[in-house]
Amino acid sequence: MRTVEDFLKIREAYFKEKKSIRAISRKYGYGRNLVRKAIVEPAPLPYKKREIGTGKVLGPYEDRIKALLLESEELPKKQRFTANNIYKQIQKEGYQGSAGGVHNYISRYRKETRIKQAYLPLAFEPGEDAQVDWGEAVVVIQGKHQKVQFFTMRLNYSKVRFVMAFPFQKQEAFLEGHIQAFRFLKGIPKRITYDNLKTAVFRILEGHNRQEQEAFLTFRSYYLFESFYCNPGEGHEKGGVENDVGYAQRNFFSPIPQVESFEELNLHLQKCCQENMERSVWGKKETVSQLWQIDRKNMLPLPSRDYPACKTKPVKVNPYSQVVYETNRYSVPVQFSGRQLVLRAYSFWIEVLYLDRIVAVHPRCFDRQQEIYDPIHYLPLLKQRPGAFQYTVPIKKWRKEWPKAYEEFLIRLQDQENPQQGIREFISILHLHRDYPAEILEQAVSAALHQGMPNLNGVLYQVRRQLESTPAARQMDLTMFPKLQHMEPQTVDLHAYNRLLRG
Repeated sequence: MRTVEDFLKIREAYFKEKKSIRAISRKYGYGRNLVRKAIVEPAPLPYKKREIGTGKVLGPYEDRIKALLLESEELPKKQRFTANNIYKQIQKEGYQGSAGGVHNYISRYRKETRIKQAYLPLAFEPGEDAQVDWGEAVVVIQGKHQKVQFFTMRLNYSKVRFVMAFPFQKQEAFLEGHIQAFRFLKGIPKRITYDNLKTAVFRILEGHNRQEQEAFLTFRSYYLFESFYCNPGEGHEKGGVENDVGYAQRNFFSPIPQVESFEELNLHLQKCCQENMERSVWGKKETVSQLWQIDRKNMLPLPSRDYPACKTKPVKVNPYSQVVYETNRYSVPVQFSGRQLVLRAYSFWIEVLYLDRIVAVHPRCFDRQQEIYDPIHYLPLLKQRPGAFQYTVPIKKWRKEWPKAYEEFLIRLQDQENPQQGIREFISILHLHRDYPAEILEQAVSAALHQGMPNLNGVLYQVRRQLESTPAARQMDLTMFPKLQHMEPQTVDLHAYNRLLRG
């Protein structure tokens, strides 16, 4: 498209430099018709939109096509006429042109007659309303690219954003996202707007009424916020949080985060959300952080304890002291073999309970048909059967990870005693992991080896030494002895004892 500058260049060459149309065309590379237009007009004529044109063949069928399109609007949405249906219909009525001509005409007609969507400007009171949505992004976890789902909550007054990543959009993740958002925001919005998510909505009723999932209804009862749902297919009704999803993808997940775990990823996202609070909002003098302080004062208070955002399921322990959840097997202490227990599945970890007591905790596995062991669970049974020590799967996996001092300690025990008795005593040392942190035991085993005490009592002695704090030496009060106050510390000379012994 030619500009005013092009026309100016042509007109100066023609009127000032007295060049011919042919010379101007050769010099500047313009077509002669364009040069003639520029001589007549000082600037390009404004673009004039053409009316929907119809050829001689299609013209007689124009009214018929429009009638079919109007008729189509009255039909159910999924049964309306396509351009191909209309082409076949008018072809039966005598049309002999191409299908492409019909398709192009219908496309232009729809663009011309489409009603543009208009929106109302909305304003929310502090603490009154928030919006929730899910997004998807790619991250690198332990060197592998994988898709993650991220939960997003937005406060509509202060425009604070909260983002947290999960491996899935299951209900436990949906509830955990709320809990962590409430913690981050230090309060609970009075109302939250959603799409018609399956994790929240069981059945869509008339209007904005919904039959909610029982678990979500219980969750709302615990935190006492109201829920509001968009009309089906009308995601723009919560356009603020949908924009935030795109913002997070472009800013929080770009460049692609490279992390070792979801915990590290969510720390990164929380830091991004915190830094993002220092931005300004169009039309507001205050920063988002300052507006958030006003939001906080008007939100519902946090309860003293978090809601248990988990799925609960009764499980039976198999003969290998394992319980099964989503095809994966998790170990429990051997004394519960064959018993009926309760499993709680949180977003990132698994708890197994006997009555109201937690007997096992594992990180949740997101693969399938995996076995997740805590070797401590098998030590009481292993103590009775020390011959199986070399072949027990949980111990074999543990040995690949435990400190080198443990392996050396085991060899020393077997050398100085009967090998079976040495293994039995080493199992008793491993038992100490139930009562003491792994770091303390690792240091105790190394110290016992270094000081020539490779046995259970030697390890226990070193553990107690680490746990018993040495009292700090008190400074002497010399106010009653002014002559001693200026005495400097003196180095002890041990050679004096040798001179004493020689007489």
